[in-house]
Amino acid sequence: VKSEGPKLVPFFKATCVYFVLWLPTSSPSWFSALIKCLPIFCLWVFLLAHGINFLVSRRSASRILAGLIFSAVGDAFLIWQEQGYFIHGLLMFAITHILYSSAFGMKPLDLKAGLLMGLVSSSCYAFLYSYLSGPFTYLVAVYIALIGFMGWRAVAGLQLCNDLWTWTKLSACIGAMLFMVSDLTIAVNKFCFPVPYSRFIIMATYYAAQMLIALSAVESRDEEDFRKRS
Repeated sequence: VKSEGPKLVPFFKATCVYFVLWLPTSSPSWFSALIKCLPIFCLWVFLLAHGINFLVSRRSASRILAGLIFSAVGDAFLIWQEQGYFIHGLLMFAITHILYSSAFGMKPLDLKAGLLMGLVSSSCYAFLYSYLSGPFTYLVAVYIALIGFMGWRAVAGLQLCNDLWTWTKLSACIGAMLFMVSDLTIAVNKFCFPVPYSRFIIMATYYAAQMLIALSAVESRDEEDFRKRS
């Protein structure tokens, strides 16, 4: 907390600015896009503050940074989703989930966690299916598969039963779950029926998810420091 907390102060301030201004979605503009993306920009700075050498030498950290970049582009597209840019935003976040999955890695495999996430993802799609039409029938299926896979890799890395977990692995796991909650709320609100306080739920869980996933990138730095102390 002492080492990473101060680097996150700009993120918390930017998030507060977003919720204080609470710009209406009915009048999209470049200013509203900037305010919405500002917390994600601050997470770029958070990772860059650890040094370029750290990002270059740690693929997981650089992939999470790349995911944050695509997320910001996706956020901007979603500002204009009513003008036909929803699919563009969907594509940007799909790439984000691929990058995050790659950052979390495939070890340990944990097939039980994979089965659980598969069941959760399938249930979500089964619920949404009757409300979908046209290309969204397939696009949403692919997207749910990607975010479900990302969630699996985050959960698999936790390993609570084996006492192999770290606070950063826990951060990645909680972040992935919050990301799924945020995206599911978007899908239900857009395709099914209005969700009360949907915008607050979507953005609060989204910003928290991105912050926690960004925090998980510092794990390799912790491990390196531990090896040096040993």
